Amino acid sequence: MEEHFSPRVKGIEISGIRRMFEAAGPEAINLGLGQPDFDTPQHIKDAAIAAIKAGKTGYTVNTGIPELREAISTKFKKENDLQYHTDQILVTAGASEALHIVMQSLVSDGDIVLCADPGFVSYAALATLAGGRPVGVPLDDTFHIDIEKAKELMDGARLFVLNSPSNPTGAVESKESIKALVEYADDAGVTIVSDEVYEHFVYGKKHVSAARFGDNVITINAASKTYAMTGWRLGYLSASAEIIGQCLKIHQYCQACATSISQYAALAAYTGDQTGVHKMRDEYHARRDLICKGLAEMGIQLVVPEGAFYAFIPMKPALIQKVIDRGVIVTPGSAFGKNAPEYARLSYAASRENLKKALDRIRMAAGA
Repeated sequence: MEEHFSPRVKGIEISGIRRMFEAAGPEAINLGLGQPDFDTPQHIKDAAIAAIKAGKTGYTVNTGIPELREAISTKFKKENDLQYHTDQILVTAGASEALHIVMQSLVSDGDIVLCADPGFVSYAALATLAGGRPVGVPLDDTFHIDIEKAKELMDGARLFVLNSPSNPTGAVESKESIKALVEYADDAGVTIVSDEVYEHFVYGKKHVSAARFGDNVITINAASKTYAMTGWRLGYLSASAEIIGQCLKIHQYCQACATSISQYAALAAYTGDQTGVHKMRDEYHARRDLICKGLAEMGIQLVVPEGAFYAFIPMKPALIQKVIDRGVIVTPGSAFGKNAPEYARLSYAASRENLKKALDRIRMAAGA
């Protein structure tokens, strides 16, 4: 019997990042996945254990437990200078679900969804699944959004996905650029979807939230990177009450609610000691410098990443394969769009010891 699948599903591929991750051998140094190598802080794990012991294992309200949404609202005021009330916050199963339900709620068949190219793999795929048409926004020589070209593309578009700090490039957009994009989008009737999951990992620049400059902005964030909680699957989106109401419909039917235990863990994360976040940022900064210095010594010239924990480096496909054969897993630039086939993304969310070993193997592969 012939199988019939949705063209939307057949039209996308499994993430190149996951393919590389799952193909890694036992001795390989995996620099292909954006996963912190830190453990979740103990006070967050303790809160989860306490929630289990207290029997808080049932469904929660669809939008998330009130105390967590209140904590997120407070976080927005304190850290981002944003005023989101609790009825403007929807707790999700990671930022991934938040992106999915936004696309499903706002994108109609044929709608144009703009996202950086190179850019995070999920944006174009989720737009396609929603029936939309992803269109890549070109970057300049320093991997920042080309503002004038972005403006040209915005005319007639439905969504613009903004990711700063960026995965895969590590670029951090300036306040001036973000303000210009938001204001033009507002005039053009384009909703900005601001993915800010790497906001706390910025080196020498300052993170600025897009929603400071307009109301037609959806802010997406998560506990995943900030608190080394990737597997807890806890994220959220914040927007107007009208947008939240529509997104809630999708969330209700595909997810019901984020995991109760993860919500209580996240409550401890957002209301508790933040020193762990600062320590991670400082360590990533040191690792970035280690990687950049090591690659420069090999003659590999790269744009120094300003945030997140990725280096996007010039590397031809043949060399990428040699590096992988040497036991260092990196992600080809082709996984992030059409504009960077001769680049590779390297994650420095790995120990300094492993990064030094990886640099030695890359040196051997490059014959440097």
